Order: sequence, then C-alpha cells, then structure tokens
Amino acid sequence: MSPSSPAASLSTGSFAGDRQTRAQVTLAALILLLIAACFVSLATGASGVSAGNVIWSWLAGSGEVSARDTLIMRDIRLPRTILGVLVGGSLATSGAIMQGLFRNPLADPGLVGVSAGAGLFAIIIIVLGGGALAPFLLPFGIYALPLGAFFGGFLVTFLLYRIATRQGRTEIATMLLAGIALSALAGAVSGVMIFYANDQQLRDLTFWGLGSLAGTSWIKIAAAGPIIALCLATAPLLSGGLNALALGEAGAAHLGISVQQLKWGAITNVAAAVGACVAVTGGIGFVGIVVPHLLRLVIGPDNRYLLPCSALLGASLLLLADALARVIVSPAELPIGIVTALFGAPFFLWLLLRNRQFS
Repeated sequence: MSPSSPAASLSTGSFAGDRQTRAQVTLAALILLLIAACFVSLATGASGVSAGNVIWSWLAGSGEVSARDTLIMRDIRLPRTILGVLVGGSLATSGAIMQGLFRNPLADPGLVGVSAGAGLFAIIIIVLGGGALAPFLLPFGIYALPLGAFFGGFLVTFLLYRIATRQGRTEIATMLLAGIALSALAGAVSGVMIFYANDQQLRDLTFWGLGSLAGTSWIKIAAAGPIIALCLATAPLLSGGLNALALGEAGAAHLGISVQQLKWGAITNVAAAVGACVAVTGGIGFVGIVVPHLLRLVIGPDNRYLLPCSALLGASLLLLADALARVIVSPAELPIGIVTALFGAPFFLWLLLRNRQFS
C-alpha cells in the first residue's frame, strides 16, 4: 500500500489526532498540577502558617486570622510563589525555544552565554556596588542589581548577534561557538571579581550563584516580573516558525518564514527572560533542558503545545523544588539551585546515554 493511499492518509491523520488529543489532555493536567503546586508553595514554611485558613479568610472577608499570619502570607509566601511561577515557566520556555532554534534537544539558554553575561554584571555590582560604582548605581537604588544583570544578558546577546551575523544571515553553528567563548570569558572576569570580593560579598555571591527564591519581595516582582511575563506571553508567537525550522532553514524559508527575524526574535526573547530571571534569583540550572525534553517524549515536538506545556511544568517543578528546599533542612533552607541540580543532573546524564544508544 502506498503512503499516499486513503488508508495511509487516514492512519496518519489518526496518529496526528491522537497526539493532539494527548497534548490537550497534558495541557489540562499541567494546569491542575500548577494549581496544586501553588497551594503547596503557599502552605510551606517554617512559621507554620495555615495557607488554607488565610486564603479562606481573604475570600470570606472574615478577618479571623492574625495580622502576623496575614503578613507572612501576603508579603513573604505569595510573592515567592508568584516569582517561582514566572521564573520556572520562563526558564523552561526559554529552553524549549533554544532547542527548537538549534534543532537540538540538548540545547540550553546557557549555551549562548546569556546566563553567564547576566551573572557577570550582577557579580560586578555586588562586588563594586559599595565602592567604585556606588555613585553610578545610587540613582537606581534597589533596581541596580536586576537592571545590571538584565543589561549583561542583552550585551552578550548583542555581541553574539554581531559575531554570528554576516550579510544579514545568522549562522547557528557560529552563534553556538561564540556563545561558548563568551561564557568562558564572562566566567574568567567573574573569577577576577570574586578574587577581589570580601568575606561578606563572597558569602552573598556563593548563595546567589546557587540560585534561590529567598528574599523575594513585591519590589523584585515589580522590577523583573513585567519583563518575564511579556516574554512568556510572546513566546507562543514563535511556535509556528520553530515548527517550520524543524525542516531546515531552506524548508522554513520556502514556507514563507522569515528565518532571520525568527532567529532574532527567539534570541531576544530568551535574552530578556533569562537575564531578568538571573537578576532576581541567581543561577538555577537544568530547568531549561529537562522540562522541554521530558514533555517532548510525552506530547511530541509541536511547539504550539510544547511551549505552553513547558511554561506550566517548569513553573510547577520550580515551586515544588522550592518547597522541598524549604523543608529538607528546616528551619533553614537550601538554595534551590542545589535541588534542581540534584534531580536535573542525573536526568541529563540519562539523556546523553539514551541519545548515544540510539545514535
């Protein structure tokens, strides 16, 4: 029977329909998972505040909970949960975009140096902010660190684009190699800054580099939240182009996709999102590579579903990892980057071995 026969077409359509149905069911399940993860995040902490009682009091307007419990829930746990949703969803979505752009399931936002660039400028501000840079940073106040990390991410992206683009065309291989080189350079300069840091700064840099949602406030959300939310909202606009890019750049161009605009839009989205995330939480690894690949095994490579599902699962996993980080050594808490690395690194090794087995 030829592939173009009616029976073959019916079989192909049925397979595509089954995959679409599976993706829709997965999307609905992930929404429920995120709701549950949000409640777990709100209910977790060393203070013993009952999230259910506080939320019910807010909804009913009864005012039966204490001012202390209301303060903990409103000013500590609620902003932490919101930032966890934004950061987790953004990191996972950025990973899915990069994997689609490079057409490689092992791609990660860190490959293009965005995280390293954002981290470098944050380290510079932490080390020199109280000295040589103080007069320049004073007008920015508490926004100096987020803005510095955000600028670092964009600077690396701009350099990357200038290096990899020639005569209006961006070479993905050149971009990848340039990103590795820029990451190494940023790491070297970061090492110099750490060498000159004092003891307190070294302690701050150590915990910041491991990543954490601790110390989240409404001010941090106001500084980075709009940027992250905008990147999440615009990411689905890239899905059609990324699907076409799976056929290769020539195939995507024949389908009417402006490949250069797609590349620039994807890199800009990732740069803004990851730069803003690093600014407020530090380095949180493996979310961007584990979540999209795990979902690709379940629902397939269609970015129309992969991107929103990645956002939902990334947000849920980061909230659950943060909750685990808060209780595993209670009343203290582990940096969330340690938790994501403990679970993400073995998965990444399994992924490498699996790809080698089937290559």
